[in-house]
Amino acid sequence: MTQILRFAIPGTPPSVNHQYVRTKHGQALSKEAKRYAETVQWYAWEAAKRQGWQCTPKGRQVVVRLWYYWPDRRRRDTHNAHKVLLDAMQGGVYEDDQDVLPQVMAAEVDRDHPRVEIEVEVA
Repeated sequence: MTQILRFAIPGTPPSVNHQYVRTKHGQALSKEAKRYAETVQWYAWEAAKRQGWQCTPKGRQVVVRLWYYWPDRRRRDTHNAHKVLLDAMQGGVYEDDQDVLPQVMAAEVDRDHPRVEIEVEVA
């Protein structure tokens, strides 16, 4: 039996252009990206607990399907948006995000409820 983890993250992920800030030591996550990563982590880990999901061990590939629902029709690049999502799920949904095979399934507009719907399946 294939186990699938399903959950949604409210809001809009920061684009890669807003995920990092320069520091005297190099780059670091921006405050916006840190807050979003904490939100993703909480929703992912709560869903994993509720659904009996076991963290996928390193070396075991997982397919992560992503449905983006934006708050408006502004042009966005979905591939720039999922870096912080995939990083935030590491350690609770899967051990290593190197094992993730992301698939963007759709990008649509939902002005009232912008979100990212996520489905994780062991490959």
